Amino acid sequence: MSKLYQALTLAAMTTFLASSAFAAPAECSKADPAKFKPQADLEAMLAKDGMNVKKIKVEKGCYEVYGTDKAGKKVNAAYNAETLEQAKSPEAGEN
Repeated sequence: MSKLYQALTLAAMTTFLASSAFAAPAECSKADPAKFKPQADLEAMLAKDGMNVKKIKVEKGCYEVYGTDKAGKKVNAAYNAETLEQAKSPEAGEN
C-alpha cells in the first residue's frame, strides 16, 4: 500500500469521525407553534436533570429557560420548542 494511499485514507477517516462527533446542536423550530411540545414537558425533563426552572419564555421557535442547576448556579439555555433539543446558544430565539 502506498504512503499516499495511506495518508488519504487516514485523512478521510479523520474527517468522517470529526464531523459525526461534533454534530451541530439544535436550532430553533421553524414549525407552526401548534406543533411545539408543551412547556411542562421541558420543565419535567429539566427537573430530572436537577434544574430548578424559574421562568420559560417562547422566542421565535425556542423555549428560553432561566433557572438554577443542582449546585444553585444560574442557568440560561434555549431549547427547540418542537423537539426540546438544546440550542447552540442561550439566545438562539433572539437572533
